[in-house]
Amino acid sequence: MSLINTVKRQPVKALANAVRFYSAEPTLKQRLAEILPEKAEEVKQLKKEYGKTVIGEVLLEQAYGGMRGIKGLVWEGSVLDPIEGIRFRGRTIPDIQNELPKAPGGSEPLPEALFWLLLTGEVPSEAQTKALSEEFAARSALPKHVEDLIDRSPAHLHPMAQFSIAVTALESESQFAKAYAQGVHKSKYWEYTYEDSIELLAKLPNIAARIYRNVFHDGKLGGINPNLDYSANLANLLGFGGNQEFVELMRLYLTIHSDHEGGNVSAHTTHLVGSALSSPFLSLAAGLNGLAGPLHGRANQEVLEWLFKMREELHGDYSKENIEKYLWDTLNGGRVVPGYGHAVLRKTDPRYTAQREFALKHMPDYELFKLVSNIYEVAPGVLTKHGKTKNPWPNVDSHSGVLLQYYGLTEESFYTVLFGVSRAFGVLPQLILDRGIGLPIERPKSFSTEKYIELVKNIK
Repeated sequence: MSLINTVKRQPVKALANAVRFYSAEPTLKQRLAEILPEKAEEVKQLKKEYGKTVIGEVLLEQAYGGMRGIKGLVWEGSVLDPIEGIRFRGRTIPDIQNELPKAPGGSEPLPEALFWLLLTGEVPSEAQTKALSEEFAARSALPKHVEDLIDRSPAHLHPMAQFSIAVTALESESQFAKAYAQGVHKSKYWEYTYEDSIELLAKLPNIAARIYRNVFHDGKLGGINPNLDYSANLANLLGFGGNQEFVELMRLYLTIHSDHEGGNVSAHTTHLVGSALSSPFLSLAAGLNGLAGPLHGRANQEVLEWLFKMREELHGDYSKENIEKYLWDTLNGGRVVPGYGHAVLRKTDPRYTAQREFALKHMPDYELFKLVSNIYEVAPGVLTKHGKTKNPWPNVDSHSGVLLQYYGLTEESFYTVLFGVSRAFGVLPQLILDRGIGLPIERPKSFSTEKYIELVKNIK
């Protein structure tokens, strides 16, 4: 962002901070402008030299199985290994917990620092991270028409539907859409996509908190403090800013839920819609609609509902024998055990482990945590005996709701909104990079069943 735009957008106090950091180290946008030409040239040369190289094969069962495992997407920020789990630009979750800047007195990484890492491949300094935090705070105010739209939404409309509607309505603020309409050169697409992405990320806490306070409380919001980091301001808006442990949880939650390579529904959808040159607002809204599904982001809500039913039926007796019987009853009833299994992972999700370590540190005696821990000891064995899952280990959804319940955020239908705020930190960097290296509109080939039959018979 130019210094002129900084002056126009930020209040006086935030401006003073911005000027201080502006001259010390490059901003994120300045650093990205330095990196992108080299990255675009690297992609160009890769395609020129290896463009005809076969990188995989497609089986008929993959075409009918949700395209599982087909190599066909470019995603720079993260890669998901079936055994190692997620790596953000080559770094594991413990790596980013150790390496990324933290808030003064804090122990968990800041999601704005992860955003910098995903976008550039570099770990920002504390000063660069603080400057980005201040920019998010300075851009956080919502247009009145978006506030009115949220306030007029009926309380029975699911929070994720309200979230998606509000993000779509922010299209009115899209610098990319306006620049495209005026005929901007395609080499500048990434700059306007970047501005939209920063604007969108900055406004998500106000959107999410406004929905939460309207639906579940009195409609009154806390405020944005320009001196606080993104997660602390989100906690303030939600009404939990006085609890430092909850603020730490938000820092961890937003970081580890952000990115899980590009093939999951919310990431792929955001990328796909963005490939049509839809703005970041429209692209993320589409991704949020995918995240809302019970097979994706809404799974954390279903896990908690299942845990509550188990707690009610077991009457506090969380013995391994009782849990095993309940698990078998769930499976024999034609249902799945929510929170277990993953499309790619073949081990305990490292995101689950990070949350478990947080719980061991802050809430070791919490009843629901003890229940989750006991299930962790029993479920893999039951699922292995059941024989209908390739991965009998817990995923991220089996733990996140329990942590939120402990701190008093008990409205589980809101949990996917928090997931959506986090996921924006992962999908928007790739959207910027897509525009920076000039990726085209996505358009894979499809066949009818009749055509596949003909194709397979001809191959044989």
